[in-house]
Amino acid sequence: MIPFVDLKAQYNSIKTEIDAAVFKALDSTQFVLGSEVVALEAEFSHYCDAEYGIAVNTGTSALHLALLAAGISPGDEVITTPFTFVATVAAICYTGATPVFVDIDPISYTIDVRQIEAAITPRTKAIVPVHLYGQPADMDPILDIARRYGLTVIEDAAQAHRAEYKGQRVGSIGDLGCFSFYPGKNLGAYGEGGMIVTNNPEYAHKIEMLRDWGQKRKYHHVLKGYNYRMDGLQGAILRVKLRHLDKWTQARRAIAAEYDQLLAKADVITPKVMPYSHHAYHIYAVRSQSRDALQQQLHEQGIQTGIHYPIPVHLQPAYADLGYQLGDFPHSEQAAQEVLSLPMFAELSPEQIEIVSDAICERIPCLT
Repeated sequence: MIPFVDLKAQYNSIKTEIDAAVFKALDSTQFVLGSEVVALEAEFSHYCDAEYGIAVNTGTSALHLALLAAGISPGDEVITTPFTFVATVAAICYTGATPVFVDIDPISYTIDVRQIEAAITPRTKAIVPVHLYGQPADMDPILDIARRYGLTVIEDAAQAHRAEYKGQRVGSIGDLGCFSFYPGKNLGAYGEGGMIVTNNPEYAHKIEMLRDWGQKRKYHHVLKGYNYRMDGLQGAILRVKLRHLDKWTQARRAIAAEYDQLLAKADVITPKVMPYSHHAYHIYAVRSQSRDALQQQLHEQGIQTGIHYPIPVHLQPAYADLGYQLGDFPHSEQAAQEVLSLPMFAELSPEQIEIVSDAICERIPCLT
């Protein structure tokens, strides 16, 4: 069996460091927030070239609080893409605002910047570009549009730890950046976790209160807040793993390059890295018009794969009330029918990469 992701292999590679950090955190008894979380906030924000980092319990909470900090409220509209994990859209709905979708660019899978202006109305207050699969959205045109219309830009960087846009780390490019530390992410906790980074002290201060019941200090509630605090254990674990993120990202990029080479003559479309992008390869997704058959064949050969994502958000029953229909976003809909995520993790061996690639060429004969 070749797993889609191997968290046990990663843990074994850093077990001594992780175990020591966990026992230290247990001994401190700082189980909610605490010194380990404070240190993680400083280290991760510095890693992202941002002034402030605020740790929360999930990436979804990060998006929710970033939107609230930016003043998003009922009656507002927020532009994003339907080809994303549902949390991007759910967080917008949590604020009472309305998600407004723009289709993806079919090459990068990120929001098509050429279509954004047409989606802006007097109610539009923010744009949430998604750095899907670890590929940054084209941020310069987005920022230009945002400046001209007075909009806030909130980066959904949940899959893009260590990705770069024109040499700048994602998360610190827009007004706010939101990360997920779900276990399978490039930087994953041993449970749930998230982070907002920003260079705006007012946003940071507001988010710090909102995540902790709106308290300015204990039992003094200035805002109607939430229980979105990070656990101390996750802070300790993530601090250890952050020290390895550069090495793991280099490994992912090397694995992607090997896949690119081995699949170059196969009848699948491999990921395209945009010229402005330094891809983090949270997901290595190929495209095939016979995706389901290919996935089944790989499964029969003991190769785990994933589909990110099989149904765009605008076609999900939960969001039917937004009023979109099949055909509204053709590039998102086609990608959802064709993408297949191959095994991708830093510990993936050259032999495993070759087995996966050979299996694809066997199912879909390589072109001569």
